[in-house]
Amino acid sequence: MRYDAILFDKDGTLFDFGGTWNVWAANLLKDLSGGDPALKQDLADRIHFDLDSVSFRPDSPVIAGTNREASFLLQQGLPDRSIDDLDRFLAERAALAPLVPAVPLAGFLDSLAARSLRLGVMTNDAEISAHAQLRAAGVLERFDFVAGADSGHGAKPSPDPLLAFCRSVGVAPGRTVMVGDSTHDLIAGRAAGMTVVAVLTGPAEVAELQPHADVVLPDIGHLPEWLDA
Repeated sequence: MRYDAILFDKDGTLFDFGGTWNVWAANLLKDLSGGDPALKQDLADRIHFDLDSVSFRPDSPVIAGTNREASFLLQQGLPDRSIDDLDRFLAERAALAPLVPAVPLAGFLDSLAARSLRLGVMTNDAEISAHAQLRAAGVLERFDFVAGADSGHGAKPSPDPLLAFCRSVGVAPGRTVMVGDSTHDLIAGRAAGMTVVAVLTGPAEVAELQPHADVVLPDIGHLPEWLDA
């Protein structure tokens, strides 16, 4: 089957999740706790972050959740700060996260565009962070559509933002591939009627992803070979 569009998740898909977000989260918790070790541990527990290994635990709701959901969890340990304040703070800090692309993105995306594929990004992160990170990686202009959970289309696992991409680029869901690293991505893609591709550059492992995916690839760099097959 020939596809006409590919929609990517961002974190754990275009960018390696651990390489991009683990140290960032550790520094964030240090700043939010103001140097208080007990508060730092409390906040880490709320978002299921392991301070010893400096990594998110696989069951962390932050991995596939929205910025707002992360703010709500943290606010329970920071009652003097509002959810709106934390929401803005997280979005601003996320825009400055050190990026670790899963593959060299510019050449990879150009190779897909050469196949006449329309390309998009839908992340549960904030839109401002998505634009800032893709711009910093030098690839923002290569996408026809970039949306976050706050862009007005909803958030994954709802299929609504995925269908918004299809409407935006004029491609039917059945001729679109959704690529992601979490069950949120895959469930949304399946509900939208898309072909669903899982990648292993996020925290989830094969056993968790395989039941929801048409194929599981090591990373997005294997997409061209899969498309040819």
